[in-house]
Amino acid sequence: MESMSGPYVIRGSVSLPEAELMWRFSRSSGPGGQHVNTSDSQVELRFDLARTESLPDVWKQRALDKLAGRLVDGVVTVRSSEHRSQWRNRETAAVRLAALLAEATAPPPKPRRATRIPRGINERRLREKKARSDTKRGRQGRDWG
Repeated sequence: MESMSGPYVIRGSVSLPEAELMWRFSRSSGPGGQHVNTSDSQVELRFDLARTESLPDVWKQRALDKLAGRLVDGVVTVRSSEHRSQWRNRETAAVRLAALLAEATAPPPKPRRATRIPRGINERRLREKKARSDTKRGRQGRDWG
């Protein structure tokens, strides 16, 4: 079997451990033609997030929290069947899993620091509101009749 196109990097020097990936192949659904009912082109990639040793503990905990809704017994599953070749579906599934883990292990964003609006900007906003209000008031047809 030909080799995959290299390690799938999650972030920095951490990449998907090839030994911990579980592959399953099945027949794709949908329209086909010749060769469609004989090739197992759909790919299901499973990664045991709960038991992996390849992720730093902090990342692992973060990912377990963020992906809690997707996990079944601590295992995350990615399916790919958009390509007709099994090899390309394997590539797609691996890239998708790496992207999913990269997003799930990302550090939380820094909390927003509240800043005050400068007085000049606030005064200009109020002046513009007043001018707009005067313009609209001028459009109301009063005592012209």
